[in-house]
Amino acid sequence: MPKICFHPEISSEIKASYRWYQDQANGLGDDFIAELESAYEVITKLPDTWPKLKKGFRRFLLTRFPYSVIYKHTPESIYIIAVMHNSRKPDYWLSRI
Repeated sequence: MPKICFHPEISSEIKASYRWYQDQANGLGDDFIAELESAYEVITKLPDTWPKLKKGFRRFLLTRFPYSVIYKHTPESIYIIAVMHNSRKPDYWLSRI
């Protein structure tokens, strides 16, 4: 099974989203993190399932939250380049390539 690698800016994206959801309702940020972790697990098991975007990256849509995980799969790893809000600057992650 390939290992997951993260772009360095992912941590700040996730922390900001977590804080925002926690401010909305106690525990909602935890639900966001749990869904992200489930997404990573599914992506690792079935990396070629979701549609391709630009430059060979793929997009996994979260179910409960309006976010997508943008990633690229190689035989050795899954490189997650963004955890993006679906309504904000959809191609901002291209600057990270």
